[in-house]
Amino acid sequence: MRRLISIVLLLLLLAACSAPSPESDPSPEELPAEIPEAPPEPLPPEPEPYEIGDPTVEQEGFLPWTGTVEHLFFHPVIAYPELAFDGDNQANGLDDFMVTVDEYNKILQSVYDKGYVLVDINSVWSEAEGEDGQPKMVRNTLYLPEGKKPLILSYDDTNYYPYMLENGFAYKLVIGDDLKIASWGKDPEGNEVVSRDLDAIPILDKFVEEHPDFSPFGAKGCLSLTGYEGILGYRTQTDTQAWDDAKEAVRQKEREAVKPIVEELRRTGWTFGSHTWGHIRLGDGNMDRIEADTQRWLDEVGSLVGETTILFYPHGERPDGNDWTKTGPAFQYLQSQGFRVFCSVGVESFSFIKKDISAVICDRLHPDGTTLRHSRDRYLQFYDAKDIIDLELRPQREVSWA
Repeated sequence: MRRLISIVLLLLLLAACSAPSPESDPSPEELPAEIPEAPPEPLPPEPEPYEIGDPTVEQEGFLPWTGTVEHLFFHPVIAYPELAFDGDNQANGLDDFMVTVDEYNKILQSVYDKGYVLVDINSVWSEAEGEDGQPKMVRNTLYLPEGKKPLILSYDDTNYYPYMLENGFAYKLVIGDDLKIASWGKDPEGNEVVSRDLDAIPILDKFVEEHPDFSPFGAKGCLSLTGYEGILGYRTQTDTQAWDDAKEAVRQKEREAVKPIVEELRRTGWTFGSHTWGHIRLGDGNMDRIEADTQRWLDEVGSLVGETTILFYPHGERPDGNDWTKTGPAFQYLQSQGFRVFCSVGVESFSFIKKDISAVICDRLHPDGTTLRHSRDRYLQFYDAKDIIDLELRPQREVSWA
């Protein structure tokens, strides 16, 4: 019996040794089909190329322009008039100083039809050495397509202040899925909306895409920024009244979030100017406040948008109360900080090169509810207010030309 058991055990051991090991190589017929290589990761989309030219360079078919360079400026446009003109205590102010999206679209179409083309404000004047060896500003000759007239556009308060968010404006600028600048906000029902049709900046971008001859040099407009509520809808500001590490961390996130927006705007023909940090009055001669405000703008806004030579006066108020016939301490200080083109508000697009300091003073015109209602004749070279203003949507107030 013991011998029989030994034989059985031996046979079982031999069978186990002859069985294929699970770790042994399979036979060729057992090999699986070849595994295909994984497809390469798709490349991230790239923004469309954008070319920016120089209107001061002579080129064939372009003619010199030495006449007036017209300058129109807007505040942020009203996306939802039903929220802006709802009878609250903001309604009349918005009626005075803003235009709606539809009115803005009509104005763009009209200035295009009348032969205007966009130029960058930075190309109109430049600094050169005078005969006395001192720097001075000079007016450049612009070379434009035959039959065209130059137009500067600027946009004040493109900061998207909190009061605007409740009154029918976009909330901020973003980069959309198509890699183009768009606005983000909420409609009257509270739904989030990303659009290129509800804010002045992407609307102009689209208009130039559809009418490239409106911007033969790639120029768009100059964004006039304060800093006390951040920029472009991002809360990049500090608050001297109460600050801590948590608030600073949020601010730094907002700063990082706005940088790609600034970069894309610059790449596609937009430029930036100061509107002072706190939208302060420059005419009262308070030098401590003016110097502190300017430094804060440079630290909190200039550090994001880059150097600029353009200063837009808040309230249209001139430094020292008079920058035409004198160059007071406020003007001298602002010029020492790098500003060379000083823009106010007036009844015509007028410019004056100062003789005693390297600077240019400009006036610009303001399409808004006030001028649409009461200054029709003055703006006929650009548009007819009768064709632009939407009196059915706006508050029922006086119209001078009706």
